[in-house]
Order: sequence, then C-alpha cells, then structure tokens
Amino acid sequence: MRELQAVPLTAQAFLPFGRVVSAGLGAGASANQGTAVRFDFCAELINTRPQSTPNLAVFRSAPRALPLELTLLERHPCSTQAFIPMVVARYLVCVAPTLPDGKPDLAGLVAFVCAKGQGVAYAPGTWHHPMVALDAPAEFAMLAWEDGSPRDCELEQLAVPVRVTG
Repeated sequence: MRELQAVPLTAQAFLPFGRVVSAGLGAGASANQGTAVRFDFCAELINTRPQSTPNLAVFRSAPRALPLELTLLERHPCSTQAFIPMVVARYLVCVAPTLPDGKPDLAGLVAFVCAKGQGVAYAPGTWHHPMVALDAPAEFAMLAWEDGSPRDCELEQLAVPVRVTG
C-alpha cells in the first residue's frame, strides 16, 4: 500500500486543483461602515450545464483520525464544488490530477491538512476524496451546480488503497 504524507494547505500548492478560499489571500476593501474588510472573487464558480441549478448544502462530518486509508475518489466534471468551513478545527483534503483517459492520476495524489479559516473550491473535474474532519466534528457549507444526473458526481474506486499519514 502506498503511503502519502499530508502537508499544510497553501494557496500556491492547491492552485493546480482549484482555489483556497480564505480572507487575506488578495486585496480587500473596507465594508460595513469600516467594521469589516471584503475580499471579492476568492474563487472561480464554474458551471458548464445550463439546466443545472446551484445547490447550497451543509455537510456535517464526524471526525476521523490519521492514518486514514483512501479507497475512492470523486469528481464533479461540470461544476466547481466549494467547501466553506462553518464549524471546523482541522480537516483533510486529498486531490489528484486527471489522466488523459479521464481517470485520476494517483502518482500525483496530494493530501493537505487545512486549518481554521481555509475553505477550498475544487475546479471542475478535479479528483478528490470526500471531506474528512480531523480532531472534532465539523460542518461545511458546500456550493455546486447540480441537475440530478450522473454527471453531478463521478466515483472512482481505488484498486489499491492509499494510506494518508499526518
């Protein structure tokens, strides 16, 4: 079984897979009568199917511990999928590039540990493991465009599990 070491999430390291969503990664502007700073366009929100509609959902995740065995990956080929932490300590994000045949490139699989205040927006077609809360239960707001078809979410079972360590 292959072993993969999780590393801290950074905007630069995640860029091939989408965007890190967090205050302070770009220029901000004064808002709310000077009591806040507003950061616009933190991630691209993409939808390639005109018949789909935005779905703002909330995920409640039970915590899991590292090491963790990954047995599947998923992707959303037609839409960005954004996860915004609502109640979160740390969580794990695992992503992989796509091979020319559309399958995940497991040689490029990367695991990131995300801290409080860091969300992610997966680019359309990015292979990723489902969200994993670490340390404590977590809640995430999720935004994606869906139409109820199989193209909303594609799954790939891994022939050999990958072990992620902390």
